Amino acid sequence: MIKTVDVLIVGAGPIGIACALECKKRDWNYLVIEKGTLTNSLFNYPLNMTFFSSSEKLEIDGIPFISNQPKPNRNEALEYYRRVVTSNKLQIHLYEKIRSIEKTDMHFEVTSDKTQYKSKKVIIATGFYDIPNVLNVSGEDLPKVQHYYKEAHPFTLQDIAIVGASNSAVDAALEIYRKGGNVSMIVRGSDIGERVKYWVRPDIINRIEEGSITAYFDSEITDIQPSHITINTPEGSKTIENDYVIALTGYQPNFQFLEAAGITLSNDEKHLPTYNNDTMESNVDGLYLAGVICGGMETHKWFIENSRIHAKQIAQHIEQQFDNSRS
Repeated sequence: MIKTVDVLIVGAGPIGIACALECKKRDWNYLVIEKGTLTNSLFNYPLNMTFFSSSEKLEIDGIPFISNQPKPNRNEALEYYRRVVTSNKLQIHLYEKIRSIEKTDMHFEVTSDKTQYKSKKVIIATGFYDIPNVLNVSGEDLPKVQHYYKEAHPFTLQDIAIVGASNSAVDAALEIYRKGGNVSMIVRGSDIGERVKYWVRPDIINRIEEGSITAYFDSEITDIQPSHITINTPEGSKTIENDYVIALTGYQPNFQFLEAAGITLSNDEKHLPTYNNDTMESNVDGLYLAGVICGGMETHKWFIENSRIHAKQIAQHIEQQFDNSRS
């Protein structure tokens, strides 16, 4: 049986939830489809993660976000967005994956792994956390290699190599070091990333300078073996003992999914999707983009705090479209 809706939203992260709130205000028949749990990306963040942003900047639709500290943590964010959803009784299907989005003359035909939908408009708000940027080195497929980090305890008394120098890599390095892990950082650049949280960056620099954490700058892993890794450094090739590699080298949107829906991407390394900055409508009429997915490979460009407005932009344009079709 095909289900018919006015607006179908793909992704139940903060921006997808914001889009659903705008639809509910207008009494539209809408539905949010999420392949994982509610706010799936946030759920997969490290257990002890603290946001760079203050709680008020993570609020959606003016609904207050109260946290114990100026910078909320992962659990507080999960609780906030969960309560926004449940208190507003938003229409969301979880653990359902969209397989295809096809535009016809009058509507979209959307197929999931559970059913089929017909929708007048579609909003894609799927984020970028599902596909890691791989190292492309020998041994990367070994079980010891991870592209996500959850907590430090499993790495106590182990030799750990952390690849990267972003917020996630620095947080992991400090946590594992303080839980008794022997931590080395392999960094392609010459220093710790400038975007690292300002209250954390001095900590990691001090730990490196005192020798508690070993950092190999201007370096890359060239080979991964069960008991060791090989690193190309400015001083030449080095081999160090290793139990686990945590490659926190960033993530990327599902570009194949976007292209299959008809969205064009820029022909460069940024892979920027095509959309109207004022309405967020893509090159496919009636198909909108919202949130961090709009940045392509520039995953640092859009965050919750500066893409919340996308929901209102999209809703206002759809409302105008619906009004025009009725007149």
